[in-house]
Amino acid sequence: MASSSYEKYDVRKRNPNPKVAALLVIDMQNYFSSIAQPILQNLLTTIRLCRRASIPVIFTRHSHKSPSDYGMLDEWWRGDLIFDGTPESHLMPELNPDAQDHVVHKNTYSAFRNTRLQEYLQERGVEELIVTGVMTNLCCETTARDGFVRGFRVFFSTDATGTSDQELHEATLKNLAYGFAYLVDCNRLEGGLFPNRQLT
Repeated sequence: MASSSYEKYDVRKRNPNPKVAALLVIDMQNYFSSIAQPILQNLLTTIRLCRRASIPVIFTRHSHKSPSDYGMLDEWWRGDLIFDGTPESHLMPELNPDAQDHVVHKNTYSAFRNTRLQEYLQERGVEELIVTGVMTNLCCETTARDGFVRGFRVFFSTDATGTSDQELHEATLKNLAYGFAYLVDCNRLEGGLFPNRQLT
């Protein structure tokens, strides 16, 4: 099998520390179901691994309530937005969040912008973020970059993030590996979190 185009940039290796890590599941909503379906099983595996390691799970939901929160997204996407309260705004039913999971409501690409995510993480001693979800090159990438500049160590999933085009997906992985995030996948997470055990 041909190597991925981002591999030459994936030179920094590290495993998350479950004592100070949190899992971010970005925008796995019905609106994005066609993009999310191909990564769903890897995403569920990642969630399961993190739960086993007692890593808190945080879901984000992107939606808009009024024109005052559209920002540039309305212009850029020509009104094709996710509106609060619609079926498209709901998390995909396969995710089945637990009662202890936290949900962040956001209205732009970064999960930190105009939310209390940073305060929530800091109050719980979180220093590391594992980023998963959709879309790789929009909300996932922007959140990863924003987390990095806010002082969080970022781990970015290669197989539990997805977008509309493989070229865009790999472009994000190249840029993040070069300057912002450690790349991980399900196998690497399992090996790092449970070096002497196998996923069941």
